[in-house]
Amino acid sequence: MALRLASGLSGVLRGAVQKNLQARCFHVSPLVAAAQKVAMSHLDPGSEMPYPKLQGNLSVVKRRLGRPMTLAEKVLYSHLDDAEGQDLERGVSYLKLRPDRVAMQDATAQMAMLQFISSGLPKVAVPSTIHCDHLIQAQIDGPKDLKRAIEMNKEVYNFLATAGAKYGVGFWKPGSGIIHQIILENYAFPGLLMIGTDSHTPNGGGLGGLCIGVGGADAVDVMADIPWELKCPKVIGVKLTGSLSGWTSPKDIILKVAGILTVKGGTGAIVEYFGPGLDSISCTGMATICNMGAEIGATTSVFPYNNRMRDYLVATNRADIASLADQNKNMLTPDDGAPYDQLVEINLSELEPHINGPFTPDLCHPVDKIGDMAREKGWPLEVKAGLIGSCTNSSYEDMGRCASIVKQAMEHGLKAKSIFHITPGSEQIRATIERDGIAETLRSFGGTVLANACGPCIGQWDRQDVKKGEKNTIVTSYNRNFTGRNDANAATHAFVTSPELVTAMSLAGTLDFDPRNDTLVGSDGKEFKLNSPFADELPVRGFDPGEDTYQEPPADGSGVNVDVSPESQRLQLLTPFDKWDGKDMNELTILIKVKGKCTTDHISAAGPWLKFRGHLDNISNNMFLTAVNAENGEMNNVQNKSTGEWGPVPATARAYKANGIRWCVIGDDNYGEGSSREHAALEPRHLGGRAIIVKSFARIHETNLKKQGMLPLTFADPADYDKIGSDDKISLVGLAEFAPGKPVECVITHPDGSKESINLNHSFNEQQISWFKAGSALNRMKEVAAGL
Repeated sequence: MALRLASGLSGVLRGAVQKNLQARCFHVSPLVAAAQKVAMSHLDPGSEMPYPKLQGNLSVVKRRLGRPMTLAEKVLYSHLDDAEGQDLERGVSYLKLRPDRVAMQDATAQMAMLQFISSGLPKVAVPSTIHCDHLIQAQIDGPKDLKRAIEMNKEVYNFLATAGAKYGVGFWKPGSGIIHQIILENYAFPGLLMIGTDSHTPNGGGLGGLCIGVGGADAVDVMADIPWELKCPKVIGVKLTGSLSGWTSPKDIILKVAGILTVKGGTGAIVEYFGPGLDSISCTGMATICNMGAEIGATTSVFPYNNRMRDYLVATNRADIASLADQNKNMLTPDDGAPYDQLVEINLSELEPHINGPFTPDLCHPVDKIGDMAREKGWPLEVKAGLIGSCTNSSYEDMGRCASIVKQAMEHGLKAKSIFHITPGSEQIRATIERDGIAETLRSFGGTVLANACGPCIGQWDRQDVKKGEKNTIVTSYNRNFTGRNDANAATHAFVTSPELVTAMSLAGTLDFDPRNDTLVGSDGKEFKLNSPFADELPVRGFDPGEDTYQEPPADGSGVNVDVSPESQRLQLLTPFDKWDGKDMNELTILIKVKGKCTTDHISAAGPWLKFRGHLDNISNNMFLTAVNAENGEMNNVQNKSTGEWGPVPATARAYKANGIRWCVIGDDNYGEGSSREHAALEPRHLGGRAIIVKSFARIHETNLKKQGMLPLTFADPADYDKIGSDDKISLVGLAEFAPGKPVECVITHPDGSKESINLNHSFNEQQISWFKAGSALNRMKEVAAGL
């Protein structure tokens, strides 16, 4: 039997939805709830809510700790593989965990499923899903762009659909929506522990779950029924008081937190929100905050269960789960007096609307200060494009609040001065805003409703209004604004803010517009001021599920064929990486010494390269394209130290590999921040890299490097970065005694023959060292299965 992806989207995705919000009052009695089995999702009928098991683990851990617990600890520790024996030191211990489910987006699912196929296992061990959201380019409008994407990506979609059917993974077709919105609508629940192969997986924290972004190799572990390993995170508490009002939105909370903590301030920690201010934030607003928590490097973010979450569960046809959550609230909220490693306090009544950027999501400005800052820095004031939606801000409430601004403008005869794009987060959101007239209101303003997909947020934008290299400003309600991120134009100044401010600035056409204080001139020549935006949190008529976009895996997929053509330019079966030879790594050549910020976008660009995410050799041609070479201050231009010739980074790495020359990379702070894409670790390994030596790592990328048999190492003294020149040779000695907590000796050989030694730190534990020795985590998995 062979399954193929249907090119059309039809049918009804779910059963009847709640017709009005009076259905929120539905209640299952405790006795009935206790007696019946409730599935984790109506799309996973064979699953069962894990609360009884989690409560059992929690009681063990509470006895052991003997102190109040944070919510993050309760959810995380209740999923321990061994609650009685596990060490529990925050920031030190490595936890062995049993996540409830796995989610994968199509760009990362390709490599994850290729790795799972390599494992030889017949079926995934936990509920898992694939979501087609990354490969749809914004070009014309939603329907036309979707049709084009299905035609262009047919080979990849068929691979994912058939692999999902064969191995028991649910498949969400292109057009279904963005992975994080689909998870929130169908799979997330209070107390969930989920891993997802996307850095913005923490979105699910808005519904009280711990949802953590990982690389594909981690997903393979969980799907293979191997306990998932995570360094025990610290917990940062964010106490919210007061209440949101006016132009201030949930987005402003995380913009403010990013300004306080910076892009690396959350590394190794879970951010936990608590306090009386929570009640003024909708469930989808909490999801927005958790989603963008990825930009501060946090392991994940989470909110405690409350009535706003209950309302959302009921409105999305999950009243049975809401009732169970009510009964288990002790597990889904923090204890009084719970200890936090760091505490941030924000008074929401005093919080101003903010806008962050350009080029980094932690450069924080109150909206009334951005104009003066832009003039001082020479940032373009004219807003060329405004973009709302994406996984961060595409809820029904977000769209409605923007529509309320648009209606005011059109009453005065005004439309958008900027290009204005709208990205619905899901088919359910699209269908509901179409039914309720919100989409048409936004179109009348001059907006284009794009496909239910990531689109410009991840660089899938065929932008034509400016030329490459042309300096310009865009404002978005997205989460990330690295150089060239949205349109592959390094001169684009991208700012992230709330969808309401994006709409207001698109209307005014300028960055220095503060809708609280500034006026507009209507078509009649009269000045007017916008009223604060307002909209229903949830649709009064209930959600419209829209088209059927879900493919349930068959009960027995053993007969399904999954074909990967050897001639394919999009897909490539994996070849195992070579094992460590047991020797020191002597005289490593430095491929590139990176200067400044080096995100996963710099290491493995997205945009047009997304089409090669399933083909390791082809996508390796994008390695380090936009990383700045400290030797010459240029991008994608390094010297081949064997020949003296200058050329592109990938070509130079390939030349080294062809000649048996092993190489390393030298990097700066927070190396590998941003996306969870494991291609940023796979590509250096594939092209002959052996070690990445930096001042500090972002969490996901460091783990991804370990999984692929690389050595991620950090300078014991960050100043040692300056001791290394691009012409030096690097030797890593004493690797036969490589052990947890023991620094690695690094000998630097300078061009004049002089040598100096420095220490490099690492965070490997014994299991991770076994991955290095085996050549990769996947190689080690096969060794264990073979009894080695």
